[in-house]
Amino acid sequence: MSETNESLIPKWHRELELFSGIKPLLILEGNVLDQYRYPLKGSVEQDEIIPLSRYLHTFFSDNGYDQVVFYSNLVGFMSPYDPSMLNRFAAATGTTIKDGAIQAEFKGNGADTAPNVIRRAMFQRKAATVTVLEMASHYITTPERMDQQDVNSFNILMQSALSASWVRTTQGKKQNLLILLVNKLNDLPAWFYLNNPVCKILRLEAPDREERKRMMTGNNFAGFFSGTVYRRDLPYYTEHPDELERIKERFVGLTEGMTFTELDEMRLLCKKEEIPIKDLCTVVDLYKYGIKENPWSRLNMESLKTAKQDFEKRIKGQDTALERTLDVVKRAVTGMNGVNSSSAGKPKGVLFFAGPTGTGKTETAKALAEKLFGDESTCIRFDMSEYGQSHSDQKLMGAPPGYVGYEAGGQLTNAVKKNPFCILLFDEIEKAHSSILDKFLQILEDGRMTDGQGNTVYFSETIIIFTSNLGIYVKDAFGNREPNVTMDMPYPEVQTKVRSAIEDYFKLELGRPEILNRIGENIVVFDYIRRDAAELILKAQVNKIISRLREQKNICIRIEDFAYASLQEAATFDLSNGGRGIGNQVESLLINPLSRWLFDNGVSGDADIVIEGFNTTANPPSVICRREEAAEK
Repeated sequence: MSETNESLIPKWHRELELFSGIKPLLILEGNVLDQYRYPLKGSVEQDEIIPLSRYLHTFFSDNGYDQVVFYSNLVGFMSPYDPSMLNRFAAATGTTIKDGAIQAEFKGNGADTAPNVIRRAMFQRKAATVTVLEMASHYITTPERMDQQDVNSFNILMQSALSASWVRTTQGKKQNLLILLVNKLNDLPAWFYLNNPVCKILRLEAPDREERKRMMTGNNFAGFFSGTVYRRDLPYYTEHPDELERIKERFVGLTEGMTFTELDEMRLLCKKEEIPIKDLCTVVDLYKYGIKENPWSRLNMESLKTAKQDFEKRIKGQDTALERTLDVVKRAVTGMNGVNSSSAGKPKGVLFFAGPTGTGKTETAKALAEKLFGDESTCIRFDMSEYGQSHSDQKLMGAPPGYVGYEAGGQLTNAVKKNPFCILLFDEIEKAHSSILDKFLQILEDGRMTDGQGNTVYFSETIIIFTSNLGIYVKDAFGNREPNVTMDMPYPEVQTKVRSAIEDYFKLELGRPEILNRIGENIVVFDYIRRDAAELILKAQVNKIISRLREQKNICIRIEDFAYASLQEAATFDLSNGGRGIGNQVESLLINPLSRWLFDNGVSGDADIVIEGFNTTANPPSVICRREEAAEK
């Protein structure tokens, strides 16, 4: 190995150097379609990003191999970086070159099928040979649907590796090598590599933090900017190196999980758009989402100063829950979310709304969407009771290739690709299947996932909200449900008991404490709807009805005080169903009887109506009204 900084050499490169001298069969899986920066001094520049095929050609050529040949079932055998190697390969295997390639099918019965040519190359002792099978994932449909010719082809490859010859070279004895490049290991038949003593599997990962930091040094960094921009901005950052370092560190954090190819494409995009150094990180959003302006950048602390008051117009009696919710949003706006985490690509915020039914959990999520993005439709709701089956993760994330629904994609991934700036609301998360919880772990930790079609979906601009009724009821020693909290308990006690029950569920019943760890301290417990809050909810709903009738029909409704008192008593008598229960009572006691009275009396508009009383005990309930003179238009 040439002298170089050991830390700059990827792990898989070091493993390749180690095991290529021991194992004749190497399988490289994972990030095989990416481009790489060759870390050693040799025939390529160290700052140059090159395809994996050229990387392997350079590596084995530098290590004394006489010929490095690549096979594709579309073209045949090639040696694109040194055609003379293909000539020697043809001579050693008794094959013919046509149009710059040795054409050979992967399966068949002839002597010149690709596996048989490879067998001759592996057995010969004239020249140390490396044969690389590119796109090996695509040679068969699936390992479960192999025909006999497929099986024969892989049997020949296995026999070739088991009997590979050693060849003496100027750099010592070298064993002929067979290398397969695959996207996923399970694209190959398991019997080909499992318990195979001559096989070694090497995993190619996306560039790690140190490799991405190299993109931020020297000429690599300058390559992100047009000459005009770089010359204009550099003097300032020469005098303020700390600011420049912060920009670089943020870029490195935001690009976690991206490939070298994607990083290089962002470099070209940044240069093309003439983005200044101070706005370097905006190229990440531009590349991911195709937008120049991030809606989060339009938010500021001033816009959130009235947020609590705005929320209280829609959600009553939940002061503590609203404060906790807004804390998470304020962290996102001030850039404080994730400052204690190694991943800069996490979602903007994660909230777990718990508490009794009808207390405003879903309404809070909608109000938050309207405040942040100007439209409550950016709150995308998923009812997790629909995802309780083992295969439900495919419905949410997308089915893999070859399965029903593959073309449609996943409901969640499609929604985020369509609008990456949104609030994702997962109602009753405890009803989801455990396979979906595993997916959430990846989203909460990394802020991204790969859908069934192989596309990377980013969640770094979303707020994720889970809702749950966990902790309201618990099971006794006999497995029966019993109340864990009741309305006569003060809120601090409700909060403590609900949080404790949620922790017990994830740790003891579900056995998944890591999910709870990802949520952290962002469990927000909503209180019961108390009497004073119930009266405010009722008043707000009645006022909304009166306002809409006036706006839409020019029907002016006035309710006498004693009549309203009887409505209030009936509508707030049972608060066990929270605000939703009050809404049901308003529909039963006011909306339905008033609609019946208006219809029976031929009132379709332009009228003043006084409600003098409510007969709440009648079946169905009724209203006592009188009509005054027509309203002024």
